[in-house]
Amino acid sequence: VDERMQSERFKAELITNVSHDLKTPLTSIMGSASAILENDAVLTPQQRMSLLRNVRSEAQWLIRVVENLLSITRIGADQAQITKEPEAAEEVMGEAVRKFRKRFPGTSVCVSVPDDLLLVPMDAILIEQVLSNLLENAIFHGKAVHVKLSVQKDGPYARFSVWNDGYHIPDKDLPTLFEGTLKHSESTDCDGKRSMGLGLSVCQAIVHAHGGNIEARNTEDGVEFAFRLPCSEEEQV
Repeated sequence: VDERMQSERFKAELITNVSHDLKTPLTSIMGSASAILENDAVLTPQQRMSLLRNVRSEAQWLIRVVENLLSITRIGADQAQITKEPEAAEEVMGEAVRKFRKRFPGTSVCVSVPDDLLLVPMDAILIEQVLSNLLENAIFHGKAVHVKLSVQKDGPYARFSVWNDGYHIPDKDLPTLFEGTLKHSESTDCDGKRSMGLGLSVCQAIVHAHGGNIEARNTEDGVEFAFRLPCSEEEQV
């Protein structure tokens, strides 16, 4: 009964977050497109480019929301639906970083991997989604300039870390950070239209479905998100 109630609450909160995350950028895209269509003759090239950049940025955010929803759909209520294969952890990280650098070329990204090949049973697409969410969260909400990714063997687990030099997370938000309950107005230095709640709740759902755990903590000079995945099917966190 408790699990059913928690599931229903999560679905309700998910719908609330998604409705906001979809409606706001769509409104912005509509406004920018209308401004170009209705005022094209008087817009300067700089103004036109600014409006087009805004359309692209909001469209990219919508793609991320849809990808998160697809990830949740793939997981479903039955964790057994996930098909895990041994994957090289550094290759999955490398793919996430490659896409991130292409979208945010001005952000410094440092990657650290072990000398020996680290194979981890996982759904590579879903874990790449987790890394992408954490990387983009550092930019959109942490306003980070520098990001560091690392993976290392931690006993029977593989520990993935995403550190950034952005804003600290309020201590009161840390216990419920991954529950999808953080409202837009509660996000530190948030732009008012992008909530970290959905992305982080998706991260937690994916990691838990792999038998792992995820956490966040403030460091002296930034914020670290870390998750552990079992290196074998026998180990479950």
